[in-house]
Amino acid sequence: MESIDVREARRIALFAAGLLAPVAAGLPCRVPARGRRRDRAPHAIIERFGYLQLDSVAVTGARSHAIVLGSRLEGYGAAAAESLLVPGGALFEYWGHEASWIPLSLYPAFAFRRREYRLHPWWGDVLGEHRVLADRLMARLEREGPLRSLDLEGRPRHHGWGGRKLAQRVLGALWSAGEVAVRERRSFQRVFDLTERVIPRDLRAVSLDLESGIETLLARAVDGHGWGTTGTLAATWRLRRGTHDIDQALARMAEAGRIVPCLLRAGKRRVQGWTTSAMLERLPYLSRLRPRRGRGVLLSPFDPILWDRTRVERLFRFAHRLEIYKPAAERRYGYYCLPLLAGDRLVGRVEVRAARGVERLEVVSTHFEPWLTAREHRQAERALDHALGRFAAFTGLERGPGVG
Repeated sequence: MESIDVREARRIALFAAGLLAPVAAGLPCRVPARGRRRDRAPHAIIERFGYLQLDSVAVTGARSHAIVLGSRLEGYGAAAAESLLVPGGALFEYWGHEASWIPLSLYPAFAFRRREYRLHPWWGDVLGEHRVLADRLMARLEREGPLRSLDLEGRPRHHGWGGRKLAQRVLGALWSAGEVAVRERRSFQRVFDLTERVIPRDLRAVSLDLESGIETLLARAVDGHGWGTTGTLAATWRLRRGTHDIDQALARMAEAGRIVPCLLRAGKRRVQGWTTSAMLERLPYLSRLRPRRGRGVLLSPFDPILWDRTRVERLFRFAHRLEIYKPAAERRYGYYCLPLLAGDRLVGRVEVRAARGVERLEVVSTHFEPWLTAREHRQAERALDHALGRFAAFTGLERGPGVG
């Protein structure tokens, strides 16, 4: 069986993610000033992972999905990411890793999830219990055209997802079941429409079975991660871990040569995972690379390379924490910290905020990793200075106090 060490796995992960030698990985590293290639660049990044996870928090001056693109594309602006989902465009919105923008080509692969989500994962049989209301909403979309959930009647029971008014929950359940689709977002609010007005007919006519759908998604997960355990690949799409369907799909893919079983040598441990022959052939090239550690980049805390915390700690020796839901007194690093990537290592994290009313980017706190040597610490400081300058340009904010 093939095997790789932690350094090799880390470089494979960064290479696949477009954060190390992106041109060699077949990905853009900047956006042209104009022309069609400017529009294609962010879509190439999304195609690699198969999804772009959405999140509403914008305290840094940009939301997570914009930061993911900006960390890979120099010259990209945060505002541009907000209008990627457009009628007739190349993306649709659905449940990927979480709520995500996904390439339209993957729409048939989610047929099994649309069937499964006839029973909503949180609200249960809300469509069966409120079919009259569901039919009324469908008729209203047919008659009036696109609607925001905020336009619906009724009062929420309380704040939060579970407190949404009944019509909003039914509309959300119709979307999860594939009966309606998200047409676009306005001020980050979903705009719903009938599925036939959003998803092209040829894609609606194709419905992959469970086996083919899972294989399609797992193959995309391997491409996005470079190397990953079965658990990581399954969690990429919120597939049920340890199920017969996933194990059988991976076995079929390995037998067909689409993926390769590959052990990770992590100290005395041997961790079973999967990669591709093409990625293993890249290892000599990746091992020779000497990335500049003085040129850093800030990553979204929801970056595809970061959400699997066990994997991050194993490959980067970095304890990734999301403390947004913790009381202030219990936070170790900050409300919304952006990890700092320098070369092929995660060397720290910084909490930045867009100061209201003054269009300025301010640093709230900075934490470098304790294992850095004095020389590495100086390199990390230079990397942070570079990363903050790039992030300020990306958000269109001036660099304020503490931003170098």
